Amino acid sequence: MTLRRRAALLACIATLAAASATAQSADWPAKTLRIVVPYPPGGSSDIIARSISQAMSEALKQSVIVENKPGANGNLGADFVAKAEPDGYTMLLCDVGALAISPSVYTKLSFDPSKDLRGVTMLAYSPHLLVVHPSVPVSNFKELVAYSKKNDLNFAVTATGSAPHVAGVALERASGARWQYIPYKGGVTAIQDTVAGQTQILMNGMLATLPHVQSGKLKVLGVSKATRMPLIGDVPTIAEQGVPGFESGTWQGILVPRGTPDAVVQKLNNAFITAIRSPEIRSRLAGQGAEVVTMTPAEQDQFFAKERARWATVVKAANIKLD
Repeated sequence: MTLRRRAALLACIATLAAASATAQSADWPAKTLRIVVPYPPGGSSDIIARSISQAMSEALKQSVIVENKPGANGNLGADFVAKAEPDGYTMLLCDVGALAISPSVYTKLSFDPSKDLRGVTMLAYSPHLLVVHPSVPVSNFKELVAYSKKNDLNFAVTATGSAPHVAGVALERASGARWQYIPYKGGVTAIQDTVAGQTQILMNGMLATLPHVQSGKLKVLGVSKATRMPLIGDVPTIAEQGVPGFESGTWQGILVPRGTPDAVVQKLNNAFITAIRSPEIRSRLAGQGAEVVTMTPAEQDQFFAKERARWATVVKAANIKLD
């Protein structure tokens, strides 16, 4: 076969493949879709997934189920989606910021989030709340820093290398505080043990933590947002309390396997944005401290790259490494 004929054949194959992909995209979705949450039930990502699954089902005219696949700080579920068929039927709903931290923390990550996954849209942002058990005799962050230098304190984190853990390390280094990190297998158990007094400090997404503050089971000392939040009264930001510019939180977003057709990604983007922006869901999330934030697929990929670079500096300085 001559080079000219070979080139023509390859071009023909490429054209047929593109036509096939276009046809499949036009028929999509033709079966049940699955939202994989890589954390245990009850956390911020799980709350949002279950809040929008019915609206997604109505928008796409197909069943949309939520499946929890927890483990390894969200990496088991993320790996599952990264290696799934890139057809738009298997999606990952997770803390995008936490996913961006994983490549810096894990020396043997079985997938590369930047290469194996692509963004669809961000859904919501929930700032971290810094809370303590009511028995801790402090009323603000500066008092907590001073108290931590004279008393042993356990700081509950959703997992080693998680976004709340790395944020806690950044806060500790910036303020001179001292505490011992106690890792858990998810935000729910970390909250439960802090409510029970087995750990004294917790930094976690507002969406999952606020109900325990409102019930009086946890005491809030600061919010990791640039501005105060009326929802929690006159609680100052952490930045106001001696750590200028400090901001952290959980960014729930949707990702799919790399290779998912652009047309399918755009359909998912449209459906998720319509669902999360509905007045009912927006109001419900706002009442729990989560702000609806949406993006184009390209904007989400850019956000991921910035978060990966941002937290890599903190992880390196603190020498946080896991196999």
